[in-house]
Parts: sequence; structure tokens; C-alpha cells
Amino acid sequence: MAYELNSLLSRLVGFRLYSVQFVLDYVQLRFDGPTDEMPVLTCDVLPTVTLSGQWFSPTETGWTDALRGLIAQSVTATHEKTGIGVRVDFVTGCIQFDPAESELVGPEIATLNGFSDRSWMTWRPGEDAFKHL
Repeated sequence: MAYELNSLLSRLVGFRLYSVQFVLDYVQLRFDGPTDEMPVLTCDVLPTVTLSGQWFSPTETGWTDALRGLIAQSVTATHEKTGIGVRVDFVTGCIQFDPAESELVGPEIATLNGFSDRSWMTWRPGEDAFKHL
């Protein structure tokens, strides 16, 4: 069965970002919310962050503060589409993955897991929302 864009990612709507964990060369975003599920978005390519209308790339001063500024906010919408990549909207900001080829650091861009039915998704260059890479 083929993966349907935004089908798993959209399950984050209504969940709250409760933790941002910085691990050497990647970041994990942990969510809790309306169910017993505890989704985790592992970001192998660091996302851009928008907070209160200001945009931050991972190489800019303020990026970590902006990402931490999303803690305790709920996911309001998700988007997954070729050409925009993956975007998760929060009450006052968003995170987005749409890396250039030069920003790819390995075979994976991000992975979402932690659902009770064991559903998961790994985004890779050349596949699904990232066919353009």
C-alpha cells in the first residue's frame, strides 16, 4: 500500500510539544496530548523555525531559542507536499523541513514514531514529499 501524504503527520494535530532534545547532530521533538500516545519527531536534518513571524535557520543565532519557544504549544495543522516538504504548525509558529541537497547529512531527513498502533514514517530524499531531492 502506498503512503498517503500527510496521513501520519496529521495525527500530530492537537498534540502539545512538551520537549525538545538536542543530541549531537540531530534534534528530537516529543509530543503529548489527547491520547496516551507519545509521538516523537526525530529531525536528522535540522528544521527551520518560525516563531511570532520571525524565521530562523539552524545556522542562525536564536534558532535554539525559537525552537524552545514552541514548547507547550499545540500542533494546529500539518502539511506534507512535494515542493514544500514537511511543515508542522503551532499556535505562534512552525517548523519546516525543506532542505537543499547540500543540507542533507545522511540517508534520512526525519522520522515520526511513537503511536500506539506502531505506525511510523521516515522521510528520505527522493521519496514522498521530498521527490524533488
